[in-house]
Amino acid sequence: MTVLTVDTKGLSCPLPILWAKKAISSLEPGDTLEVLTTDPAAVDDFQAFSRATGHELSEWSEDGGVFRFLLKKCA
Repeated sequence: MTVLTVDTKGLSCPLPILWAKKAISSLEPGDTLEVLTTDPAAVDDFQAFSRATGHELSEWSEDGGVFRFLLKKCA
């Protein structure tokens, strides 16, 4: 299983989602994408991205203003 990290700290919507979309396309089903961002709007954005694409938002957290999302690529 591969875990790919994309650091989008300092970028605003829609860039974290766009970078995540590009990165997850390079992964195989079952692999995980970790996205780091400082954009508070990303919480709603990544939940909507998960629903729209079918990729599983398996976890998200916030620590010191940095949001971390784990997306598992589905088939």
